[in-house]
Amino acid sequence: MNRENFRKKIDQLWKQLTTTVDQINRSDNDMVIRAEEILMETDTAIRQLKDILKQYRFSDWSDEIFFFKKTKPQFVAVYIYYSKVLAIEASKPYADPHALQAYYEKEKANLLYFYNEQKEFISYYRRKSTYLDKKYFLRFKIDFKLKLSPELYSYDEGFSTSHDHIVSQILGNDLLDQYLTGKIDSKDRQESSIAHIQNLEWTAPKVALIELLYSLHQTKCFNGGHSDLAEIFRWAENALNINLGNYHKTLGEIRLRKTDRTKFITLLKKNLDQYLDDLDV
Repeated sequence: MNRENFRKKIDQLWKQLTTTVDQINRSDNDMVIRAEEILMETDTAIRQLKDILKQYRFSDWSDEIFFFKKTKPQFVAVYIYYSKVLAIEASKPYADPHALQAYYEKEKANLLYFYNEQKEFISYYRRKSTYLDKKYFLRFKIDFKLKLSPELYSYDEGFSTSHDHIVSQILGNDLLDQYLTGKIDSKDRQESSIAHIQNLEWTAPKVALIELLYSLHQTKCFNGGHSDLAEIFRWAENALNINLGNYHKTLGEIRLRKTDRTKFITLLKKNLDQYLDDLDV
């Protein structure tokens, strides 16, 4: 299996899981029943993820790091989150709203233990640092001088690294924090979507994004054409967590191209045309 097929299968698996979770949460069942159903679906998805990995050999260390830092944790985070929600909801007291609020506040306070216990790694992860990724997210390279998760003793060495489970806990606990905040604020709202666990990252060149944003601005795609250029670039940088630097200077470089100054837009058109042609076959 090549990398493209590997990623495609995983993306399909994640889409199936998020769709199923959303459907379950839209049912009239209470949270305990919904959480149990979601846990079964998530367990099946994680087992399928493991089977997919067995059919694939990582092309290089960066490919392996991406899987254990980004891909696997998003699946396991769903399981961690709903496991904790199930435990909290199944054990909550039948009490007046005041006592129930205190119960949720205590559960929220319990999250601080994890955040304090793992604060150094959490800081590393949230700052999107990479200098220790080879220690944290490669298999068969456990450094016992690092602060490790207690679950590491019984881990599957073919499907785990020293810190991928901690990433899953960070993501799962962040969701739980949102859930408990909603309960404390007494907001009767739909269960939070898990889809945002998978953060979208712009992996094409920055110049390509700048070319695209200028095109969208000139075509008046935002707010009926009333958004200024700086506002559009701030939105893109925040949404994609990327720093586009001096985009005015980059536009000057685009203008100096000898051939096909809008080569990224041309590539987009070519790829979409090819996709539509393939659908017609």
